[in-house]
Amino acid sequence: MVIDLNADLGEGFGIWTLGDDLALLDVVTSANVACGFHAGDPVTIRRTCAAAVDRGVSIGAQVSYRDLAHFGRREMDVEPEELCAEVLYQLAAVDGVARAMGGRVSYVKPHGALYNRICRDAEQAAAVVDAVADYDPSLPILTLPGSAVHAAAAAEGISTVTEAFADRAYTPAGALVPRREPGAVLHDVEAVSARAVRMAVDGAVTAVDGGTVEVRARSICVHGDTPDAVRLARAVRDGLLEAGVVLQAFA
Repeated sequence: MVIDLNADLGEGFGIWTLGDDLALLDVVTSANVACGFHAGDPVTIRRTCAAAVDRGVSIGAQVSYRDLAHFGRREMDVEPEELCAEVLYQLAAVDGVARAMGGRVSYVKPHGALYNRICRDAEQAAAVVDAVADYDPSLPILTLPGSAVHAAAAAEGISTVTEAFADRAYTPAGALVPRREPGAVLHDVEAVSARAVRMAVDGAVTAVDGGTVEVRARSICVHGDTPDAVRLARAVRDGLLEAGVVLQAFA
């Protein structure tokens, strides 16, 4: 069993800090670096990429809707050409910084509302895939199992990697429970760790209705902006290692 452990990092902006990026980089194997559209600024992106390179952590471009005011968690209707261009812009910016720091972007993970939208919206999924194809078709896209991204990416010859969320609630259909609903984000350390182990070992998770959902994934995410994010991530890492799971980046 080989699993990647990823977290959203570099989500500060200006004088505002969010999460403990350095501590999380000592835990995870992949870092989804904010590209400046939902969070992140040039200095934050540079520091995060440099720290990831120092620790041998894979860097991913966490592209988003252009929505600083709502942290990229507000769904937006963006024309496909515009969305493609905005994703391309973000990807090129973070990859340029990463390369200057001695690394590179090795995958793409959409953020927030864009992530959820392109799981079900084939048109917007295709726009994101087109941006990746324009920039570097060797970059895989991280997404949910069953996402519309898989078909769009296959049509362009882009690879996809499935992920699961240790600290998020699931619907019976295998989607993430919207954040506006109670219980959408999980904070109990032992419960989150146990869910991650079950995801890795059994490829399953308990949905909000008590049923079982299949979530076969190569990567497991722990959000970096939640309270006690570092403690949660460490518990997930420890639980996976104790279960005999090998932690290794997918890219």
